[in-house]
Amino acid sequence: MASLKIIRRKIRYAVVYGLVRFLIFLSNLMPRIAWLRFCGFLGRLAYPFAGQTRTRTLRHLTLAYGKEKSAAEIRALSRRTFEYLGKNAGEMLRATASLHTAADLDKFLVVHGYENFERAQAKGKGVIFLTCHMGAFDLQVTVMALRGLNPNIIGTPLKDPRLNDLLWDYRNKHGAIAIERGRETFRMIKVLKSGGSVALLIDQDTRVKSRFVNFFGMPAATPVGATVMALKTGASIVPTYIYLGTDWKQHMHILPEISLNVSGNDEADMVYNTQILTNFIEQQVRSHPEQWVWMHERWKTKPGEEIA
Repeated sequence: MASLKIIRRKIRYAVVYGLVRFLIFLSNLMPRIAWLRFCGFLGRLAYPFAGQTRTRTLRHLTLAYGKEKSAAEIRALSRRTFEYLGKNAGEMLRATASLHTAADLDKFLVVHGYENFERAQAKGKGVIFLTCHMGAFDLQVTVMALRGLNPNIIGTPLKDPRLNDLLWDYRNKHGAIAIERGRETFRMIKVLKSGGSVALLIDQDTRVKSRFVNFFGMPAATPVGATVMALKTGASIVPTYIYLGTDWKQHMHILPEISLNVSGNDEADMVYNTQILTNFIEQQVRSHPEQWVWMHERWKTKPGEEIA
């Protein structure tokens, strides 16, 4: 039975890898907007067949917006989530083969507030880009890399080595440095102390050091890595987010540095500041709810189960 599961898993990974390679090839045969429309159509087409993924999306949207939106509005929002997931995934697939220079990126991506990064960088203590899984989020690393920042980004390895290599190669392609989750702490601190930059996403429930903070009115186990590294190194935390606009351009916003509270109580500071960072994440998700990953089990971990 175990060997049969392994064979099925290998077949599934092979099919997914082949499909991803085909979509990357196809994406560059079509004009960009036509390609994004097609990917949005695929997202809508997948919705009725998505099973557990659709169910999780509806459940999480209901948890977050049940007191603010009707059941019909939540269902409509869940459909738009699948549509934008298709569009933004298509954008990132296309970028793996079509992006070579900053000029290529400037054709469809607008950066707002770059001066906020420059102001933080001028302090010389390193910059932590704080972002979330919204929109074509990987393009933010591409922006940073093509501007010569050589950002370090932490990621969880994919189960299929071929897909993992594809993702890692893309992230490293323009000068970013992809680092496997679980091996990052000392390296990140060294990078920040030398004045470099790292990119961290704290909006998912993952098996890393976490604390419970409020997210959409509910306690959510949240990674504290950004807070801990900022407090240890004095690095600036600069929030960023990206979304696909109605003008069919990707809009990346770099906001002013978030000031942290330092009371001398390490545990209290860790929780308080992680809440501040999570408030920023929630604000951006509320601004563009159709472009966040509602299918993720954000409230899965229960009190007492978090990694201390």
